[in-house]
Amino acid sequence: MPRSPMAAPRSFLWTSRVVLTLLTGFVLLPVYVMVSSSLKPLQDVSGKFRWLPSDLTIRPYIDIWSTVPLAKYFMNSLIVAGAATVCSVVIAVFSAYAVSRHDFPGKRVFTVTVLSTQMFPGILFLLPLFLIYVNIGNATGIALFGSRGGLILTYLTFSLPFAIWMLIGYFDSVPRDLDEAALVDGCGPLGALFRVVVPAAIPGIVAVAVYAFMTAWGEVLFASVMTNDTTRTLAVGLQGYSTQNDVYWNQIMAASLVVSVPVVAGFLLLQRYLVAGLTAGAVK
Repeated sequence: MPRSPMAAPRSFLWTSRVVLTLLTGFVLLPVYVMVSSSLKPLQDVSGKFRWLPSDLTIRPYIDIWSTVPLAKYFMNSLIVAGAATVCSVVIAVFSAYAVSRHDFPGKRVFTVTVLSTQMFPGILFLLPLFLIYVNIGNATGIALFGSRGGLILTYLTFSLPFAIWMLIGYFDSVPRDLDEAALVDGCGPLGALFRVVVPAAIPGIVAVAVYAFMTAWGEVLFASVMTNDTTRTLAVGLQGYSTQNDVYWNQIMAASLVVSVPVVAGFLLLQRYLVAGLTAGAVK
């Protein structure tokens, strides 16, 4: 059949297929190495790498729970990431709605300040937060350093500004006529927010929640300094598979795959909301 004049050239189609195939292989290769290494005995992983395992075993997936207290680290990460996500979403919703719908003195300064915090690297806040937590603990007895509460507050310092900035753009895309109609129907400001604006902004809220959770779940720098043996999270706890005598590479790979399951599963379940929230908040 004759080709349409608007159809792409065959050379372009074949080139795009080859490039996509190479990129797919480049992305999946580390995953294959992790999966294959997690199913090998330690002596096979420590020796010369083989593409096809000679002896498959699920023993590393059993030993990861006893070599280090992985279950405790998993629970700590779940509590810290979940609490940081909830706090970020709740505070960002109220803050972004106030900025989007109301004019107040210092509004522009507030938005610029929120956006400017994203320019600073996280390590810049490490020492100040450490000193603040230690001084608060010495003055009031509230143990923020080494606690899960202190780590949650730490994660809010860099997840909350992004959440507020993103939701401001998304709330601006929701017509104000919806708020006015809700107020006419008898809703107060909070009723209009939760009954009208929030349901219309679900994709943006989900995108913010996914970002906050993924950031807190895999963060290493602050977790390595702000935690102790009791409150250690997964990102730091995985270092326990490396000892002075040996490195349990097969268990490291198995544990890395296990701790990635919640993030990957949540991302796949909420992917359509995440994409819609990012694009709508950025374009509108």
